[in-house]
Amino acid sequence: MATPRLISCVLALATLTTLGACSTGSASPTGGEPRVTGVAGGQGAAPAGTAAGAQSPAALTPEAYKSELETRHKAMSGAITSLAGARGVKALDKRVGRAEEALSGAADALSALAPPETVRAQHEAYVSSLRDFATALGATAGKVGARDLCTSSAVLTDVDDKLAALDEAGRALQEAGDYPADIVGVKATGKKSRRLSNGSFLRKGTLNGRGSLEIDNGGSRDAVVTAMRGGSKAFSVYVRRKAKFKVRGVRDGSYKIYFTHGSDWEGKTKAFTRDCSFERFEKTVKFKTTVTATQIRWHDWRITLHAISGGNARTAPVDPDDFPGG
Repeated sequence: MATPRLISCVLALATLTTLGACSTGSASPTGGEPRVTGVAGGQGAAPAGTAAGAQSPAALTPEAYKSELETRHKAMSGAITSLAGARGVKALDKRVGRAEEALSGAADALSALAPPETVRAQHEAYVSSLRDFATALGATAGKVGARDLCTSSAVLTDVDDKLAALDEAGRALQEAGDYPADIVGVKATGKKSRRLSNGSFLRKGTLNGRGSLEIDNGGSRDAVVTAMRGGSKAFSVYVRRKAKFKVRGVRDGSYKIYFTHGSDWEGKTKAFTRDCSFERFEKTVKFKTTVTATQIRWHDWRITLHAISGGNARTAPVDPDDFPGG
C-alpha cells in the first residue's frame, strides 16, 4: 500500500470590511395721575425672578434640609453606581440616559429649596455641579450611541472633570453640616490605551486538528476574532492592527467567525473601551479532513479584517448584545 501523501488545500477568504429697568406708566386715558408700575435699583428692589412685594421662602431648618437631601440621595447615588456597573454597550446607553434624568431632576428639585443660611454657598455649588454633570452625561450619551465610548470606564473618564467637581461639592456640603451629599462612589481611571500581545488567546479551546485560520488585520484598530462552532466558542484571539496571526490545529467543523475592532482593551470586561465595532462573516467557514489510500486533504483558511481588492466574503454588523465576546 502506498504511503499517504500530505496535501494542504488552501482556500482564500477575503472580506470587504467597511467600518430690570425703571418703567413709568403713561397717563390714564380717563385722566388722573401717572402711576409707577416698576422699581429699578435702590433700596427695596425686588430680587431677579421675584415679583415686587413677594418675599423669599423661609430657610429650611437643618433637620428639614437634611430630610430633603436624604429623599434624593439614594436615587442619585444608585444612578451613578448603576452606570459604573453597566456591562455591554446597549445597557450602558440606557444607564447613561437614566443617570442624566435622575441627576437633572434632583438638581431642579434642590434648586427650589431655601437651605439653611450657613450652607447656602455649599448648596448652590452642589446644585450647580449636579447640573453640570447631568449636562455632560447628555453629551456623552451621543458618544455611546456612536460607539465612540463603549464601556462605563470610558464614559466616566470622558466626564471625569465634572465627576470630580460633583464629588468635591458633595463633600463640602457634607462636611459643612453632616448632610447626605456623598453620592459619588466611583472614580474615573483616566484615558488608557491598553493592548494585548499579538496572537494572545482569550479562549484557546482544543486545537488538535489539521486545519489553520490565518487572520490578517490590516486596519487601524486592534481586533479580537472569535470562532463559534455550533453554540460554543472554539477559540478567541487578539490580533493587533497591521498584524497577522495564524491559528493552527483547527478541528473539523463549520465555524461562524465574529470580530470586534476597537481601542484600549479592558481585560475585566473583555471589551474595547473606545471606537468599538461588532461584525461577523456572513458565510460559515468549513474545515474538513479527508483521508484516502494515498492522500490526506484538509482546509487552511485565510481571512482579512480590512477591505481588499477582490474580496469575496461579505460581513454584517452584529448587535452588541449578540456578540460572543472573548
